[in-house]
Amino acid sequence: MNPLIFSMIMTTVILGTMIVMTSSHWLLIWIGFEMNMLAIIPILMKNYNPRSMEASTKYFLTQATASMLLMLAVAINLLYSGQWTITKMINPTASIIMTLALAMKLGLAPFHFWMPEVTQGISLSSGLILLTWQKLAPLSVLYLISPSINTNMLLLMALASVAIGGWGGLNQTQLRKIMAYSSIGHMGWMTAILIYNPTMTLLNLSLYIAMTLSTFMLFITTASTTTLSLSHMWNKMPLITTIILTLMLSLGGLPPLTGFMPKWMIIQELTKNQSIIIPTIMAITALLNLFFYMRLTYATSLTMFPTTNNTKIKWQFENTKWMTYMPPLIIISTMILPLTPMMVLLD
Repeated sequence: MNPLIFSMIMTTVILGTMIVMTSSHWLLIWIGFEMNMLAIIPILMKNYNPRSMEASTKYFLTQATASMLLMLAVAINLLYSGQWTITKMINPTASIIMTLALAMKLGLAPFHFWMPEVTQGISLSSGLILLTWQKLAPLSVLYLISPSINTNMLLLMALASVAIGGWGGLNQTQLRKIMAYSSIGHMGWMTAILIYNPTMTLLNLSLYIAMTLSTFMLFITTASTTTLSLSHMWNKMPLITTIILTLMLSLGGLPPLTGFMPKWMIIQELTKNQSIIIPTIMAITALLNLFFYMRLTYATSLTMFPTTNNTKIKWQFENTKWMTYMPPLIIISTMILPLTPMMVLLD
């Protein structure tokens, strides 16, 4: 893609998200969503082939439907309140339709079907944008309307997302699909705590973006897209592969890694709010995520493919340019669990 065109498209994507995040007027929020959606499609189709075209079409249809529902909710709310202000979501029907529209944009269950398919059909760099940056706008709107959201519906969707995020990833060998199901599970954790403590949702989102960003950047560095290619990478680049697997275990929420922190704090917060069954179900279903990450770790690092040449020492001579910019992100993604008390104080 022409660098000038690419920079213009990326600017539009960023601008669209910023408009959504900084607006208090429903029409501007809708315009921001539309700008973002129309600009991201060329990025998804960067590697032009039938698979990416199919993924972009699926993404467009889903997001266009969600935008239509969002506008319907805004129109219903306007009829009842006479205001375009985001904080005046007083009609319960409008609130439910709005939540469904935002859930569709985020890929929350039961509107999750598009996300693994779209992520699998696009390049790793486009997948990184889809699973990190594209979450900011819908979550910021959910954060703003959280006082008027239907609690039972959101919790039901959150529980379904955590469960599907675990079940869906169990039989996957494609790393992009595994990351997509992991994203669905993380969105479930974020929306579960949104009603009780929105600040904790932001903490979870920040850590999720740091972990996903680190993992995808290392996937791009090693050009790994399947569990098989990751297993072969163990002979060539054991250091990078070890870091990738540690990051994946952190995404799964294994203590004492960073990913355990938001899960721990969310379970504690839900328990404080006299909710015992929901965090119990979420903790049990989160074990499914951890299981497929542990299985991936075992398959990659504890099984050595037989070789008849000296590729096992090749990694010592590999290019290590990635080590100049990745360490801070990797430290944040794996080692900040001891800072949990400070996070509680900030909250």
